[in-house]
Amino acid sequence: MKKIRKYILPIITLFAFIPNLFADVTLPKILGHNMVLQQNKQVAIWGTAAPKEKISVSFAGQNKTTIADNTGKWSINLNPMKASFSAREMIIKGKNTIVLKNILVGEVWLCSGQSNMEFALRKYSKYDSLAKGKRPPVNDLKTANNPNIRIFLDRRKYMSPSPEHLGWDEAIGRSLVDFSAVGYYFAKDLYTKLNVPIGIISAAVPGSRIEPWIQSEKLQIEPKLKNGKILDKLSNDDGDAGKFYDTMIQPLIPFTLKGFLWYQGESNCFLGENIRYAYKLKTLIESWRNDWQDKKMPFYLVQIAPYNYSASKDRPLSSETLPEFWESQSLVLKLKNTALISITDLVESTTELHPVNKWEIGKRLSLLATNKTYNQTNVIYSGPVYQNMKIVNNTIEVTFSNTGSGLASRDEKPLTHFTIAGTDGKFVPAKAEIKDNKVIISSTKVQHPYNVRFGWNEAAQSNFINNEGLPAVPFRTDNPWKKLFK
Repeated sequence: MKKIRKYILPIITLFAFIPNLFADVTLPKILGHNMVLQQNKQVAIWGTAAPKEKISVSFAGQNKTTIADNTGKWSINLNPMKASFSAREMIIKGKNTIVLKNILVGEVWLCSGQSNMEFALRKYSKYDSLAKGKRPPVNDLKTANNPNIRIFLDRRKYMSPSPEHLGWDEAIGRSLVDFSAVGYYFAKDLYTKLNVPIGIISAAVPGSRIEPWIQSEKLQIEPKLKNGKILDKLSNDDGDAGKFYDTMIQPLIPFTLKGFLWYQGESNCFLGENIRYAYKLKTLIESWRNDWQDKKMPFYLVQIAPYNYSASKDRPLSSETLPEFWESQSLVLKLKNTALISITDLVESTTELHPVNKWEIGKRLSLLATNKTYNQTNVIYSGPVYQNMKIVNNTIEVTFSNTGSGLASRDEKPLTHFTIAGTDGKFVPAKAEIKDNKVIISSTKVQHPYNVRFGWNEAAQSNFINNEGLPAVPFRTDNPWKKLFK
């Protein structure tokens, strides 16, 4: 018996360290029935199998083969394809055969962030009892029938491979219950503009800071300002770095996408962050683009809504904490293929952290993508954005981009929430008039004006818009970070 054990134990030990030579071909959960594949880009298909196993992938007339590496990992890139409404099958063969059904080709976007992005359509389930303005124009939970829009809800505890290859759903009725309202309404509006299948992936966690969405080692940097000053390491801010990246973002890589939608920041704003958040957001954008091996991938964000952060009992925040955070969100627009939408007009009460009309937020993101990504430049996606200022006698003349068909007042009353200051930096309420598609700002209390601020208060909801009805983006001409951020 001792001799038998002498030989058996080493054999058992040996097989414990040898990869399973008879492993079935396995796919990540993001690859499954009902998915949408990105048009006009190489499409990544990947998974695991037995080491050195031959794998073939067949789809839309393409037949590709590869050999799994020594660890059993394999990947294949399908050639770029045109959009297609044809529900086709993908066949993956190794020792076993997987058939994925009902696959379309179109545009695929990933939306991520915290509770305002996670905000599910089920919150409109009591549609009839909701007050007007708090309910979408159509009860999509009852009436949605969008088989050409496909949704994938990234649940961090359920991202392991699915033997049934489930995860993607058609955007029809009850399948939308737990899905992101912003993501769905983005896809719904984009579909009407592009008329191609749309795939939307939602990966959002209520209350999450930005740090968990960034790979932990990517936060081990000390940002350097243009004046040579070095900030503390971003990782010093803690925040469970990498927690959701590891469980929700990494399992999606390298699923082929068109771009990213980001709606997050409230948790970091409560910490009083400004320039540090800008560097974290820059790190997230650059690292995600690097993960998907595309430095030009569009990254569009929602500038968080007005809210009375100054009422927080945990930290000494002021009414300017939020405007400074808005400024930090805007700083990353220095990166190519980034843009944001403002939603200062979509809040009924500054005591409500979650604006309910997510359908309008999704639509504005769709307008943004339509203009910037799909080059329909006639589509207006933003209200006026500060461009330049010029001191003229005792006034300041401000010019804007994104003026659409012209500057306007929502209620036709004098423009609100403008302030002006001289060299002493003391800002006072100002008179603001639209003239020749510019805004002329002045105050009898400031004879020699030097700077202007607009909407520089957490509760500011101005009547300043463009003729398309989109709100002007808050700004200050004395921005201390714009020249330092790099």
